[in-house]
Amino acid sequence: MINLFQPQVGEEELAAVAEIFESRWLGHGPRTKAFEAEFAEHLGVEADRLVFLNSGTAGLFLAMELLNLSEGDEVVLPSTSFLAAANAIVAHGGRPVFCDVAAETLNPSWQDIEAAVTPRTKAVVVLHYGGYPGHIVEIAERCRALGIQLIEDSACSPASRVDGKAVGTFGDLAMWSFDAAKVMITGDGGMLYVRDAEQAARARRLAYHGLMQATGLAYAKVSHRWWELEVPEIGRRVIGNDLTAAIGRVQLRRLGEFIARRREIVDLYNTELADIEGLRLPPELPAGHESSYYFYWVRMSAAIRDQVASDLLAADIYTTFRYAPLHKVPTYGSGAVLPGSDQAAGETLCLPIHPGLSDADVLTVAATLRKAVEAHSKEAVPGGQA
Repeated sequence: MINLFQPQVGEEELAAVAEIFESRWLGHGPRTKAFEAEFAEHLGVEADRLVFLNSGTAGLFLAMELLNLSEGDEVVLPSTSFLAAANAIVAHGGRPVFCDVAAETLNPSWQDIEAAVTPRTKAVVVLHYGGYPGHIVEIAERCRALGIQLIEDSACSPASRVDGKAVGTFGDLAMWSFDAAKVMITGDGGMLYVRDAEQAARARRLAYHGLMQATGLAYAKVSHRWWELEVPEIGRRVIGNDLTAAIGRVQLRRLGEFIARRREIVDLYNTELADIEGLRLPPELPAGHESSYYFYWVRMSAAIRDQVASDLLAADIYTTFRYAPLHKVPTYGSGAVLPGSDQAAGETLCLPIHPGLSDADVLTVAATLRKAVEAHSKEAVPGGQA
């Protein structure tokens, strides 16, 4: 099977895990702090603004908690997003309000977001689709001017930048995901960025039961009764640990090679698929934009997309569409009419992309896709004439 995603781990990661085993300290500790500091340097932000967590989803939930949402508060987000963001909004008493995206980029413009903003809007969540930064510069400027908090769902975008500035650092809060399908992985894990120093300190407390102070040996060095607790507000335990952080530190060092190989795969797909009639490739990146190349998506007639996906699966090539439009999910109670999101959902197919793919794998995917698109395009035309 040619997989959509596949983690790249090897001897370096194994050695890092062995070192943790030898240390006999697997929990939250010095490697976690080192990973936060190294990722902060990668982003160009202060290390104390980052919190390593057990998942990207935990980062979204913490972000919503920091907003202090109350009944009636609205949070605008693209319908083409992972459901974790919408779940986090609802879980903290807010109402998700879905905005449209462009069918070509699957990213929203400011105009798409503005159409969903009301006096009750407390925050905007933006997903950088497939690692493409999108209109983040304008969106951040407009949100700041209106006093609306901006949360960047940068799960797909650990290496994405605009004019050298890291995606995830334009808004007020951001999160990255390091699950086993992402560009860089820790097995499970995520990173939360909080621009405001006091809110960052609060996020760190909330991530570990709401405790004001460190516990255990570290606190014993500064207090004669280190077992006593100070809990100003209730939190939960969603912190990362040294075992997963050790993997993350190696993956961060390898991130450049991962992105370089992903870019090579994108270039090969672009070359092999360019002349297929009726197939549209991802748009070119604007000047100054750098992508993490998490998705490679193609678009075709909605009349044939599902059949093409089935043909590829029959040939042991796994494809999918990410992400199914959330305004169609009854749980969220949306009645929004979003033509761009609907069009994208009907026409888009995400192809395999990960550094473990060989050129031969990419050529196999391209050839199989070509055959399926051409065959079903003829079937879709009366008389079988393309």
